[in-house]
Amino acid sequence: MAELLSLAEAQARVLERVQSLDGEAVSVADAAGRVVLADARALVDLPPFASSAMDGFALRATDTPGRLPIVARIAAGRPAARPLAAGEAMAIATGGVVPDGADAVIPLEYVAESDNDVEIADAVVQGDNIRPRGGDVATGDVVVAGGERLRAAQVGALAAAGIAEVTCARRPRVAILATGTELRRPGEPLGPGEVYEANGVLLAAALASAGADIELLPTVADDEAAHRAALERGLAADVLVTSGGVSVGPHDLVRGLLRTLGVEEVFWGVAVKPGKPVAFGVRGRTLVFGLPGNPVSSLVGCELFVRPAVLALQGAADPGPLYRQGRLARGVRRNARRDELLRARTHASDDGVVLDPVTGQESHMIVRAAGADALVFAPRGEGELAAGALVRYLPLA
Repeated sequence: MAELLSLAEAQARVLERVQSLDGEAVSVADAAGRVVLADARALVDLPPFASSAMDGFALRATDTPGRLPIVARIAAGRPAARPLAAGEAMAIATGGVVPDGADAVIPLEYVAESDNDVEIADAVVQGDNIRPRGGDVATGDVVVAGGERLRAAQVGALAAAGIAEVTCARRPRVAILATGTELRRPGEPLGPGEVYEANGVLLAAALASAGADIELLPTVADDEAAHRAALERGLAADVLVTSGGVSVGPHDLVRGLLRTLGVEEVFWGVAVKPGKPVAFGVRGRTLVFGLPGNPVSSLVGCELFVRPAVLALQGAADPGPLYRQGRLARGVRRNARRDELLRARTHASDDGVVLDPVTGQESHMIVRAAGADALVFAPRGEGELAAGALVRYLPLA
């Protein structure tokens, strides 16, 4: 058997084959979770005018301390009818337009108001409590850079900067196919040797959270004709992900059939645990991933290879996988020949994130894996990673 690819080399080979999808205009209201293909630039200064940061009184700093007549009251969205003259004050609401002639705002709680006058006991500093025009962003400045995936705060920033729509890659169409005669849908009675199919919904949930449109194909039994028909249907998508049938047993039909359907196999087998018998190939612009049938192996393969590819298709500047850092709660033995991804629970501490590996790391233990919210990266090597060791981890989607 040929030497297994390293994890880093396999990930690089996947991303080398990704061709970004075409762009489309997307309303900002519908853009959360989408990847912006080009820099989105502000259409207005923000704020678009000098505005008050507080409920208070607009005035001239040189008129303080002192007693000033209140000559107008400025509500948000309704500018003053005239400039402020020397020796005057205007009541102003938070967000209100600071009138010409004013150079400071004093908050309500620092004044005494009576008989339509306001008494200011202390000197006010010029510029106090005024948000200058363009203080957040100037017209033409970048609000969100191309390649960024939009979160709630970024969507809000785009709207505030006057941007009604952005150009995003269309959502990748991902077909998911679970294979195996033994598979039954949840809710159906199980016969001897049968198990409930979980990988399809697992992969669908993980990849939908990466921005994909999912087609969950019906499971297929270990029959060549059924496999071929399902694979042909899946190859019409941007990404085809299969679960099971990629090893070397007599019922592992997927790899051979994919070759006859014109799929170029880029690699098979990666030095990672779980998930060693992962396969990756391409046909035209379609990316094809063959993941192992064990549920945890499918989950790990999805996070390491498929999710980054789905994000790269959308033009993500850094598709990942994006590791964070934490410390091990207890020591774990390393695998001498393969990098290992260990399921763990995260806990907050004064020293940062603590990662506690769950019991039961076998690749079929999906219920044990459900108790985890992170995958700890344990690089191959001798000995163990001691308790307290600084390690990288992937948050589970």
